[in-house]
Amino acid sequence: MTAVALTLEQLRADVADILGEDPEEIPVDENLVDYGLDSVRLMSLAAAWRRDHGVTVEFADLAERPALESWAPLLGVTG
Repeated sequence: MTAVALTLEQLRADVADILGEDPEEIPVDENLVDYGLDSVRLMSLAAAWRRDHGVTVEFADLAERPALESWAPLLGVTG
């Protein structure tokens, strides 16, 4: 199976899904901890992105700045 590139839309959808929110409710520039993101959910997201998109990123890098706009360059987000 070929990994599909991760987009900002997919990133937002994945985060919204794990938090039980609508994707439109997830701002790109706000701290996701304020929306209920915890370390277990963050590890689950990182594992899913590794599995589904071939993206490898350090947990600490994601935890340091938990906002979509900060993660996008770390995850090689396209579009």
